[in-house]
Amino acid sequence: MAPAEETALREEIVATARAMSAKGLSPQRSGNVSARAGGDAILITPSGLAYEAMAPGDIVRVGLDGARAPGQMKPSSETPFHLAIYRARPEAKAIVHCHSPAATTLACARRAIPAFHYMVAAAGGPDIRCAPYATFGTDDLADNTVKALEGRRACLLANHGQVAFGPDLGKALELAAEVETLSGEYLDLLKLGEVHVLDEEEMARVLELFRGYGVQGEK
Repeated sequence: MAPAEETALREEIVATARAMSAKGLSPQRSGNVSARAGGDAILITPSGLAYEAMAPGDIVRVGLDGARAPGQMKPSSETPFHLAIYRARPEAKAIVHCHSPAATTLACARRAIPAFHYMVAAAGGPDIRCAPYATFGTDDLADNTVKALEGRRACLLANHGQVAFGPDLGKALELAAEVETLSGEYLDLLKLGEVHVLDEEEMARVLELFRGYGVQGEK
């Protein structure tokens, strides 16, 4: 990646982290944001630094093997699962991890999100799984996250929060916001005591339609 491209990507990561906070998806200093920086490295937000105080130069460059050059800030504690996702999913170009309130509530209840609404398909499958609990920053959490994301672009993390990835930072943030919206709607629905889940056949139709959604072709 050329220096100018990397500088622009660092700026975009900072802007995405601040937008994540402004949208209420990750209060205080929680959550983290990353993006691929060429084929063998990622750029990721540093550990424990408030987003408003973050500058592009604070973003940490980490190799896909976990190596990083000296003199940088300490990367996010969740770097292991970011790296694991990038290694497992070549199509992932950017990742947003946040502790958004509704998604985190469901995650703490260890509840997946079923197909109560067709927009669940936005995450890539007929439901949004909840990865089993593991201590933050561990390889166990990384393994659990990758498994929960099989065939999906987003999942909940038990007793923790949510993670979403996309082809760019904007799409990853948009998906994280959609997961939060769906989580809030599902929580409201649970209060009513009755959930009508769309069947597999209907969700298969929806997923097929989603493949062409937003694609503008010739008329």
